[in-house]
Amino acid sequence: MKNIFLLFALTCLSATAQDIDYNLKKGFIANGFDVVAYFDNKTAEGLEKYTVSFDGANYKFSSEKNQEKFNKNPSKYVPKYGGYCAYAIAKKSEKVSIDPETFLIDDGNLYLFYNSWGTNTLKLWQKNNEATLIELANANWEKIKLKK
Repeated sequence: MKNIFLLFALTCLSATAQDIDYNLKKGFIANGFDVVAYFDNKTAEGLEKYTVSFDGANYKFSSEKNQEKFNKNPSKYVPKYGGYCAYAIAKKSEKVSIDPETFLIDDGNLYLFYNSWGTNTLKLWQKNNEATLIELANANWEKIKLKK
């Protein structure tokens, strides 16, 4: 009986499992930058020898210490909106690449932004009502987060 219940539970989980569309440019979240370093208000490129997979996405870290921090609580470090530009998710409901050196830590969340060709979406984000943008982005992300 236990085996039948376990099989049923696993079947239900796999049937309802969601496949999030993470921004994996260069094969890694944040273009291979260390997501733990952001929480120290730093940017650092990750190294191949400190690589971890979590929830179907690959992460690189600049040190063994940061890799260990991530492993202790990975969901804390996962960027919002799959690592796509938070501003584009909020304003256009579009998945736009990011500049891994343009980021914001707010209320314990990591937000990444596009910054190229004279458009710094972090500055646009900060000029607007951030609480409203977060609401919009959260709603839009729910509609577009799954892989197609």
